[in-house]
Amino acid sequence: MPEEDGCYRVKAKGGHRQQKRMKRFLVIIEKATGNYSPHSPDLPGCVATGKTKDQAARNMHQAVEMHLDGLGEDGLPIPRSQSSAEYIAVA
Repeated sequence: MPEEDGCYRVKAKGGHRQQKRMKRFLVIIEKATGNYSPHSPDLPGCVATGKTKDQAARNMHQAVEMHLDGLGEDGLPIPRSQSSAEYIAVA
């Protein structure tokens, strides 16, 4: 659970606690034919699917973690989240 400063505490090897900054990315979950398809505008190529909206969100969470791990392993920078979303009402 994140604390007020946007960080969360994790137990590291040896029982020590370390602080880790949480990264947040906008995820759009679209209804497709027979499933849901989430993607993140800030992480091109990072997508998932799920039979339900909740399953799609869980799968996307795993996909984002794997995507960021892959970027780190390749020595590439983790992009900053720059996307936002809002609903606009029209008559």
